[in-house]
Amino acid sequence: MKNAAAPAAQSWKVTLPCTRVEAEALDGDIAAFALMDRPPVLMTSEAAPDDEDKWQLDAYFEGKPSQAAIRILKTLVPSAAGTRPLVEALPDQDWVTLSQQGLEPVTAGRFHVRNIADDPELPDHINLLIEAGRAFGTGQHETTAGCLAMLDRMRRLGMRTRNIADIGTGTGLLAFAALRLWPRANAVASDIDPVAVDISADNARANGVPLGGGPGRLALVTAAGADHPALVGRAPYDLLIANILAGPLIELAPALCALVEEGGTIILAGLLDRQADAVLTAYRAQGMRLAERTDSGDWPTLRLRKRPSIGWKRPRRLRQGARGEAPGFGSL
Repeated sequence: MKNAAAPAAQSWKVTLPCTRVEAEALDGDIAAFALMDRPPVLMTSEAAPDDEDKWQLDAYFEGKPSQAAIRILKTLVPSAAGTRPLVEALPDQDWVTLSQQGLEPVTAGRFHVRNIADDPELPDHINLLIEAGRAFGTGQHETTAGCLAMLDRMRRLGMRTRNIADIGTGTGLLAFAALRLWPRANAVASDIDPVAVDISADNARANGVPLGGGPGRLALVTAAGADHPALVGRAPYDLLIANILAGPLIELAPALCALVEEGGTIILAGLLDRQADAVLTAYRAQGMRLAERTDSGDWPTLRLRKRPSIGWKRPRRLRQGARGEAPGFGSL
């Protein structure tokens, strides 16, 4: 008679709050857990989509975590000092699946975006894969779906574009989507975070998006804001996408609008409904007009056109002390 297999250890999860900087630092192996027979798997996610610095660390253990292991976890996220971690036993299910709950495919317009390679593609759609599991850029946002739907609508209306910029690209998704719609366009995607740029490069290769310069290729740039030689040198753009937060959108309004040719389009997202008026005021002051607005819950997507009377000019430098940054929020 064969011996029965030993039952698998029950999975446990430990949750702590953290900052975005701490979350990014957790990419890769954690030396403190290297000697454990069964080290935990760490996953981070945005805890509040409207607050770029509120993140969450979830550590998955096979078996109940020791107090020593929990102490190690707390050293990884110093901002959680004094916070009592949430320690919970998981149901007898596949904990990997549980850790990715909520990361269901997103379908917007003709786009179908999967986070897990095993999820099936949809026929008659543009299928893109943005895998979960990296330190950031794994969340599901109405803002991203809103931008995808807006891009799809522009293409269905017959709008053409030759030169595209995606500012604050995150995972690169929106730049990939734009190139699928306008495959002969030149495109550049930038992010303030070099890790986001590396992730975008990996995702581009996974989705068959060629990197580099020239028509149909995507150039990737690490840049804070828009006043960067690699971005200015490619201007003017006839399509610029910025899926970031309301604060940076307002700060960047002069520089972003200056990069766009007269008659060109800017798509703005990442702002909440209550912030839309302030954002629109900043862009109208730069000669933009609202061409279309769509809303998904509390998250609007704005399509703006540059009035012909404004024309193109080199971006002005932001005033000293202004943020001038575009966080990596244009991701899933």
